[in-house]
Amino acid sequence: MCRWFGWQIAFGRNCPVIRSARSAGSFFFSWSRTGFLYYYAAVSSAGASASLVKVFSIIRREIHYRSGGVVKSDNGLCGNSISAAFQSSTHKSPALRQHPAKLFVELTTQCNLSCQMCVKQSPGNEIALGDMSRETFLALTPAFPTLEALILNGIGESLLHPELEEFIRIARQAMPAESWIGFQSNGLLLDEQRALSLVRAGLDRICLSLDAVCPEIFRSIREGGEVEDLQQAFAALRAAREACPESRLQVGVEFVVMRDNLQQLPEVLRWAAGQGADFAIVSHFLPYDFDQVSQAVFDTNSDQAVALYHDWKRRAESLGIDISQYFFINFYKFYRTDEEQRVVDFVKEMVADARSKDYFFHVRNLLARDEALAEELARVFTEAEAVAAEVGLSLKLPGLSPRAERRCDFIEDGCAMVSWDGALHPCYFLWHSYHCHFSYWRKYVPGLESPWGSSTALHFTYWKKSVQAKVFGNVADQDILALWNDQDFLTFRTEVLAGEYPCCSNCNLVPCDHLTAEVFEKDCFDTSVPCGDCFWGLGIYNCLQ
Repeated sequence: MCRWFGWQIAFGRNCPVIRSARSAGSFFFSWSRTGFLYYYAAVSSAGASASLVKVFSIIRREIHYRSGGVVKSDNGLCGNSISAAFQSSTHKSPALRQHPAKLFVELTTQCNLSCQMCVKQSPGNEIALGDMSRETFLALTPAFPTLEALILNGIGESLLHPELEEFIRIARQAMPAESWIGFQSNGLLLDEQRALSLVRAGLDRICLSLDAVCPEIFRSIREGGEVEDLQQAFAALRAAREACPESRLQVGVEFVVMRDNLQQLPEVLRWAAGQGADFAIVSHFLPYDFDQVSQAVFDTNSDQAVALYHDWKRRAESLGIDISQYFFINFYKFYRTDEEQRVVDFVKEMVADARSKDYFFHVRNLLARDEALAEELARVFTEAEAVAAEVGLSLKLPGLSPRAERRCDFIEDGCAMVSWDGALHPCYFLWHSYHCHFSYWRKYVPGLESPWGSSTALHFTYWKKSVQAKVFGNVADQDILALWNDQDFLTFRTEVLAGEYPCCSNCNLVPCDHLTAEVFEKDCFDTSVPCGDCFWGLGIYNCLQ
């Protein structure tokens, strides 16, 4: 037993229990075979979060000690043992090879549209306008002979770069024959002449942004664009294919799912296939502005947590227990009826079950889950899959909710991002500095309608996340392979592979000061990679890669 700032930390045989001297609330912690630290708050008190997160390092050291000094993850990597991870994975993981497998190269940050979901339109973003110079692009050539893919876009319209075709030609000559070169585009500048020049230069894939086929919805999302622009772009690409039958060109579309265009998805896929599209990429919407949060349709609870919650919810219904009343009863009812106590006891059993399975489990968010929206999203995705199968379209869908089994495709696949000015970054999430908004938690607001009367109501509370770009040098100043193999970059990739970071979207304490800080330092697991609240690794966001 140790005392720390009013908290008692008792390390039992199976898990430490944290009790606050200021309340009767208890926070239960457990460690799993994966070395992850999971915690669940069956009962919490105001002001507990700020001090609770500070005891994590104590618990982590205890876990480390009890595990014999080594905290392992399922993939066999130890977060603090870079050399061991490197030795065991050098020939397995592209992230730990001596060269990147995929490069994302931002040729420009200029654009000819003002799309509402773009980070460039958000207040407070720090994205400077600029075009990549020829010298900076040529600095990437040492990496070309071993690349599997070169994706020529970032925040901007690649067709605006005056040397796009020349850059494709240079890369195509140096890259392996089986590798591919591609980019995403809004398609406005694609005519037959431009499409033909791109194909002849060596372009293998192009993905056009298409978020609706209804003209009004399309205009509201892609300000300055028209559906007819995409129709013209597809016609130009079909003509280029016919003129170059030896070309490997694949044409696709990307659809960003929002509340306003969700119902358009099946129709968009059918229309795109009719225009000659080979594949479709669907991604959820990341709100960069507070006013956009309501457009996001994905659930923040993990698929694992949702499945467990639904099992217990069905059990509650069969027993005649209304668990939706739990938080009102638990926090607002000092004297409880027998039926009300049944509700509290039942939820505690549910939380204990989640804890025994090592699940992150956000009870409040699960109880407030928009079941109707989740069912509608599932229905539309199922219809989209049926349409894609019918028309022969390769379809990549995001998850209905974050997957519990996290995988960062950018790190796992050996990716690196290069900004137009030559700065080297590890992933899409940390490519630029910006703000985004999430709705992980809810609050009770007095005086509004609610299931239990007019005194309280459940409302979303949104918080702003500050993301700072992570930079590992500049290719204009140092060899790209030297930067890739630099110890700091290698350490970062290895720590991401180890997966020893929390699942913030399902945490009862979110948003904590680790996440709301302007500059990220470490998370509650004492991990220095800011991956705990990244939805790319949870299967929510997709892109051409």
